[in-house]
Amino acid sequence: AGSGAGVAMRTEISTAAAFLTRLLRAAGGVGEEQLRCFRECLQEAMREHYKHHWFPLVPSKGSGYRCIRINHKMDPLIGKAAGMIGLSHERLFQLLPSELTLWVDPFEVSYRIGEDGSICVLYESPQPGGKAAKQLESRTSCKEEWRTGRSSPSKSYNMMTVSS
Repeated sequence: AGSGAGVAMRTEISTAAAFLTRLLRAAGGVGEEQLRCFRECLQEAMREHYKHHWFPLVPSKGSGYRCIRINHKMDPLIGKAAGMIGLSHERLFQLLPSELTLWVDPFEVSYRIGEDGSICVLYESPQPGGKAAKQLESRTSCKEEWRTGRSSPSKSYNMMTVSS
């Protein structure tokens, strides 16, 4: 790491890679050794990709470039890491959410499943320099929400009983 970015991005990148690895593990059918390799390949790809696009002083700068996205197209970084363990794009689409956005920014990693899902923060650290953390009212910190994210909440109607 020639620039200071290397060390700084480690936590953010490992958080993002671990999250995607958890999604794959939850879907099943991928061995632990493959998952470990996937995570390492993904972290390596992300480090390379973000190297000159990491601005801790202006965390939002380059955000679009660092955004990992699955939206009827597989994100090339995920595709690359998956290719290393022999997973095709078709298989990835079966295993991962069809709509996933993952933002990997300095001091914050967050994601959204679905186009209008809520944004969930995976990792957040205060920025150096004593700036107050930005307000998060609009966002929920959904702990492991993705586990239940597959079924839509509208299915709860069958729990209503009709009183005679």
